[in-house]
Amino acid sequence: MIVYGAILSPFVRKVLIAAAEKGLEVEQRPGGMGQGGDEFIEASPFGKMPAFRVPNGRGEGRDYLLADSSAIVHYLEAAYPALPLIPAEPMARGEVVWLDEFADTILMAAGGKLFFNRVVAPLFLKRPGDLAAADDAERTEIPHILDWLEQRIGPKREFLVGGAFSLADISVAVMFANVRGAGVALDAQKYPNVARWLAGVEGRPSFAAQNARMEKILTRVRAEAG
Repeated sequence: MIVYGAILSPFVRKVLIAAAEKGLEVEQRPGGMGQGGDEFIEASPFGKMPAFRVPNGRGEGRDYLLADSSAIVHYLEAAYPALPLIPAEPMARGEVVWLDEFADTILMAAGGKLFFNRVVAPLFLKRPGDLAAADDAERTEIPHILDWLEQRIGPKREFLVGGAFSLADISVAVMFANVRGAGVALDAQKYPNVARWLAGVEGRPSFAAQNARMEKILTRVRAEAG
């Protein structure tokens, strides 16, 4: 199985972490932002990452192709049901799907303004970012999200849904690495429940490995930029 995309993308890391949690081996190849060539575009016709390929996955020499992090994880869940990341119980499943969507839209909308304008635009695209938009997201959008998560998690909850690690934990937590990479530190005194939950999730080997790769790239690019 092949995953196309850059490690700085939380959506790419979501897929890589999900695969690791299931004990699956996947190969990561470049894709997006001018990388990956025809092989990537075949798997992701609109150029979005991640893209996914299972060689000969459809039989008769045809590869199985997908382009969306949630769709890819749902495929992995169905194809490899051991070590489930999406619960079978209806209410819990609904919550996991909702929190995955919350992360991909609401949290990404806020975190994306931070990471794109403070990191991607100046360091990778070599052009100024919209710092006013980033500052506004840090001042108004991120606190509102954290306030909601703080109340949802509460003082006893280890995971976001039920008593088991799930796609919800992956989808929400991967976004916080990008928020942190954009210079916004989590105030553990103001948000102790979020801080405790996030430390537990990011302490898992699957997360630690991908976060270390991301931080290594950011450190190198910042050093090169002076």
